[in-house]
Amino acid sequence: MKSINCNGKLIDLSSPKVMGILNITPDSFFDGGKYNNPTAIVNHVEKMLSEGATFIDVGAYSSRPGAKHISEEEELERISPIIKLLITEFPNLLISVDTFRSEIAKHCIQNGACMVNDISAGNLDAKMFSTISKLQVPYIIMHMQGTPQNMQAKPIYEDVVKEVLYYFSKKINELRDLGVNDIITDVGFGFGKTIAQNYQLLKNLDLFKNLEVPILAGLSRKSMLFKPLGISQNEAINATTSANTIALLNGANILRVHDVKEAVEAIKIVNLLN
Repeated sequence: MKSINCNGKLIDLSSPKVMGILNITPDSFFDGGKYNNPTAIVNHVEKMLSEGATFIDVGAYSSRPGAKHISEEEELERISPIIKLLITEFPNLLISVDTFRSEIAKHCIQNGACMVNDISAGNLDAKMFSTISKLQVPYIIMHMQGTPQNMQAKPIYEDVVKEVLYYFSKKINELRDLGVNDIITDVGFGFGKTIAQNYQLLKNLDLFKNLEVPILAGLSRKSMLFKPLGISQNEAINATTSANTIALLNGANILRVHDVKEAVEAIKIVNLLN
């Protein structure tokens, strides 16, 4: 059974779960600037929970391609009051903090978050792995080529699937040596990959089950979905559901999404096959 320990609560991932996205950045690719006051934030989280989200992923650093880099102080100023607000409003909420900075991760966990989602898998902060080891919380490691500022400039791989698998096997071994128990992989759709490379990863997602850790799929409204269709992000909900369904059939345990209701429905339909 695939389960992770969040604040002492065992979450069974043998039936896939949904992670709702809460971006508190002014410039995120889909919903930037939308949730910039306490009422809007609480209402949005309430909606995602009522629609079936298990986790809420809170991010204060925009990682869209070409995003502006912000200081650690600014990231902390943005995220700290939101974590405190959410824990006050929803005491049992399972909060994932979307950060690549160990000090931000530590601060948020100490204030009620239960999981760390790191787009850089420790590559952008040398202290992240040891911090996770001390905190003993579930840790999502994502694959990214480069940084958000340059990752889409010219992604090059000989074999994207093999290289990402190798990357994770090395990272998982490092983390296991440090005593980290709950590791989740995210192949990083759209993070330093061409559209074709993204689809290679989606097609072969089941190979990542060989790593014997849960798989998170973050496909929601990404350009790999709307660009080939010649539509906008706002119109990409149907494409997102299609891609999420493929990910589920190929072994995804967590769907990270903007639209919770549709993701929960996709899980329910796929579960009927078992």
